[in-house]
Amino acid sequence: MLKLVKNATAKAENQAIISNNQSYNYQDLLNSSHQFASLLLENSVDLNETRIAYMVSPGFDYVSVQWGIWRAGGIAVPLCISYPLPSLQYVIEDTMAKIVIAGAEYAEILRPLVAENGFRFIVLAEVDAATIQLKKLPNLQSSRKAMILYTSGTTNLPKGVVTTHANIEAQVSTLVKSWQWSAKDHILCILPLHHVHGIINVISCALWSGATVEFLPSFSADGVFGVFRKGRINIFMAVPTIYCKLISHWESLPADQQKQITDTLAKFRLMVSGSAALPVLVMEKWKTISTHTLLERYGMTEIGMGISNPYEAERKAGYIGKPLTGVKARLVDENNVVVKRGQAGEIQIKGKNVFLEYWNKPEETQKTFTVDGWFKTGDVAVVEKGYYRILGRDSIDIIKSGGYKISALEIEEILRTNAAIEDCSVVGIPNEEWGELVAAAIIVNHPNLDLKALNTWIREKMPSYKTPRQYIIVEELPRNAMGKVTKNDLKKLFN
Repeated sequence: MLKLVKNATAKAENQAIISNNQSYNYQDLLNSSHQFASLLLENSVDLNETRIAYMVSPGFDYVSVQWGIWRAGGIAVPLCISYPLPSLQYVIEDTMAKIVIAGAEYAEILRPLVAENGFRFIVLAEVDAATIQLKKLPNLQSSRKAMILYTSGTTNLPKGVVTTHANIEAQVSTLVKSWQWSAKDHILCILPLHHVHGIINVISCALWSGATVEFLPSFSADGVFGVFRKGRINIFMAVPTIYCKLISHWESLPADQQKQITDTLAKFRLMVSGSAALPVLVMEKWKTISTHTLLERYGMTEIGMGISNPYEAERKAGYIGKPLTGVKARLVDENNVVVKRGQAGEIQIKGKNVFLEYWNKPEETQKTFTVDGWFKTGDVAVVEKGYYRILGRDSIDIIKSGGYKISALEIEEILRTNAAIEDCSVVGIPNEEWGELVAAAIIVNHPNLDLKALNTWIREKMPSYKTPRQYIIVEELPRNAMGKVTKNDLKKLFN
């Protein structure tokens, strides 16, 4: 029996999910997922790692479908509900999914692919639960493949990351211990459910612990604060762009409503930020509003979470913390040699949390691991007083200009301290003489910002070789579903 299911069985009467104004306990989830697993099995006794793609809105049905796939022995392939048809087609065809499941609102989007690919198509609204005969479910080993999630594709074509049940159990159990989850916890889920952040950190950690997950049908800052004011939530996890939207909304409210929200937030147990670098200014503003220092952590689709600021000890702004229990981390240079203390290097990770393989990409899989089994993250960091500080992604955030290696993230942090700049993103653009030139896209608060004055200002803050040589003013930055700036798209704006 899977550990998630075993834990749920022991807490059958606990409230598991609040969705669409309905409450479900763990027994409801066990019954529904068993029923759905039986539907999937049809005449089989085990789906034997069949890939099953599903496009279902966040809520009870989503979790029931996901658990049903796992309990039937299948591999869960969640589809992003905001993706256009070509992106959905890419995932379905790349995984060679045999079964596709759709919530009623997504059925017509996916129907064109049904005729083209001939897979079994299940629309949840058309399922007659009364006709499903419960089947004996297969007894699964933790080494079985459980899920394929696709990388963000910010720097290249998305790859399918295959994790086993053992990987998931390692990822979840580490966070449950490190962040002190318990059955008393109640978390609000507003994150997309085709990435690790929502699936592992929020839903799986909560359900592993016997806690409650509450879903919001659609995001709005007012809606989030409305749920908070009810007093049930004590854990919140979001990406930096969400915190920015919450801050902006809070600042627009009358003083009495601001105080009410602050008093409510002060009672929370834990607030976490991830999926993209957390600007120090955002962390400081949120602390003023909530009284909480956001816990920033570091993870990837391939490893779940690897490094985290501590739950009880000091959380350092601008740092991602220390390796989690059971996770090994090291920094290496271009020759794969561990760097000296205080020097920058690529983060490499080893542990039971690390994924099995890239789907149908053996060469890519081999290239991303060292001979001695370390996963190459491609992220560059430095360790200062025991805490890891990210300098950026080697392929996109480390700008190689005039023989220097420059951190785009460091420049972004400085730019955000200028009162005239609301947000920014820095990239390297090709240049024959310098290799790359530092270029910055900025969102401004003041339409008459003097770029020459800005350039003079930033040269007082950092060495001249790090300062941007080009600026463009934009209304918004290109981002993916998790709020990460897609820098390859941004580079095109400078041509």
